Amino acid sequence: MSERQVTGEVDGAGAPVVLAQERRLRRDLGFWGLTAIGFSNIVGSGWLFAALYAAQTAGPASLLSWIGAGLLCALVALVMVELGASRPEGGGTVRWPLFANGRLVGTLVGWSVLLSVGGTAAEISAIMQYAAHYVPGLYSGHTLTLAGVGVAAALSVVLTALNWYAVRMFARLNNLITVFKIAVPVITVIALIASGWHEGRLTDHGGFAPYGYAACLTALAGGGIVYSVNGFQAPLDFSGEARNPRKTIPAAVLTGIALAVAMYLALQVAFLFTVPENLLGGGWKGVSFESPFGQLALILNLHWLSSLLYADAVISPGGSAYVGVAINARHTYALAKNRTLPRFFMAVNERFGVPRRALVLNLAVIVIFLLPFGGWQDIVSVMGNMYLLIYGASAVAAAVFLADPGSRTSGWVPGLRWIAPVSFVVASEFVYWSGWHNLRLALPLVLAGLLIFLAMRRSGDGAADAVGDRDGAGRRLPLLAELRTGAWLVAYLAVLPLLSWLGSFEGSGLLPAPYDSLIVAAFALAVFFWAVRSGVRHLAESRTAAV
Repeated sequence: MSERQVTGEVDGAGAPVVLAQERRLRRDLGFWGLTAIGFSNIVGSGWLFAALYAAQTAGPASLLSWIGAGLLCALVALVMVELGASRPEGGGTVRWPLFANGRLVGTLVGWSVLLSVGGTAAEISAIMQYAAHYVPGLYSGHTLTLAGVGVAAALSVVLTALNWYAVRMFARLNNLITVFKIAVPVITVIALIASGWHEGRLTDHGGFAPYGYAACLTALAGGGIVYSVNGFQAPLDFSGEARNPRKTIPAAVLTGIALAVAMYLALQVAFLFTVPENLLGGGWKGVSFESPFGQLALILNLHWLSSLLYADAVISPGGSAYVGVAINARHTYALAKNRTLPRFFMAVNERFGVPRRALVLNLAVIVIFLLPFGGWQDIVSVMGNMYLLIYGASAVAAAVFLADPGSRTSGWVPGLRWIAPVSFVVASEFVYWSGWHNLRLALPLVLAGLLIFLAMRRSGDGAADAVGDRDGAGRRLPLLAELRTGAWLVAYLAVLPLLSWLGSFEGSGLLPAPYDSLIVAAFALAVFFWAVRSGVRHLAESRTAAV
């Protein structure tokens, strides 16, 4: 029996049409290209806002929030790295849950991935907000105007066009953007600190933690820190196009996280120590800017820096949106490979090695998200949890492959047996800390993928080739067996919003802190082991059916 069959990868990925498309992907990305992709995907509009919001939420203790977020994201990244090193392929983050837990989980995760295209719309909306400084009429209040939506749609077309050609061209252009995105924050830190350093900021104005250390947790979500450090998985989505992925993927992911967190820490320090004293009469909560670093530069008479920041406020989100368009295309490619979407969208251009039909579909999704939401914060508040769900599903997949005797693992990450459950709990806490207001919209939206799963099964579309959908004799497995395998994710998506409503993060407060977070951790751990047992049973059943 082949290794692909043993690992449960009997999903049609070996079909001639799939192999033909796979061979068109170019393995042109090296360490620095992958690192630049990861860093550029992390550093978008977040660096322009997060220092202010984190300081408002936690004061100087926000420095601990950045360190904690970096460590926790590195933990989650190790799981993703193990999967990328053992199973490198384009859009791997939507393939691994399908392999490990079957079609129901694959469909729900794939649906959340398709929804997360809205994150690119958020970056484009941020560009419009800052571009309104030069072109009035694009942004009004907290939403795009009709003219703003038109310009944003046009920009979406431009970003899609830039991804239309070879991945090598994409990597080179992204490298240039990344250099600019590193240079401007570094210049900002140096210029602000050189303009004047106020001693005692770690002890004055209420002390180091004026709002308590629990505020550090609130700052992770409410202060924009989690959103700012999200995106570290980007190199993994290009693992099918990487040279020597076993070595370059792990190093690129961890290096991207380290560089981004170091930059965010430096920006937070610069903000904390250079805000003028006269603005701190009401404490850190009283500090308010619409454009934090740009307005701070103007107050400090650094007009040249303010002009540079307003220009970078277009380029940084633009760089993230540029990378986002490319990543989303790989995700959509993988969804078509899974048959969550029609195989029509899997086609890769033979000359340039780019999934162009996937690019066009994602362009339509981006524009759709711009129409009803319009504002940066509105889009992010709903879409911010989508990738965290993917991280959690990936942690389960890694543990399933590790526990299954017939699956292969790279062995690159030691201690994966405890790293995987901890990372699942961490991802769950991040989702929970984002608050009831966000979860009441985001998680039910993901659950709508259950209807897609049932509709696909009823129509028979995509049933052939799918993991767990048919056994080796070509017979479809019973619906109850499929629902049993993926029931853990349905329960997770249903119970977590209930805990959020009961909890202290924008909820009713019936579960007070810190007990609410402890209950979420216990629930997440129980779901994790349930999911792993279901996945191992699923692989065993798939292996038996294939004999």
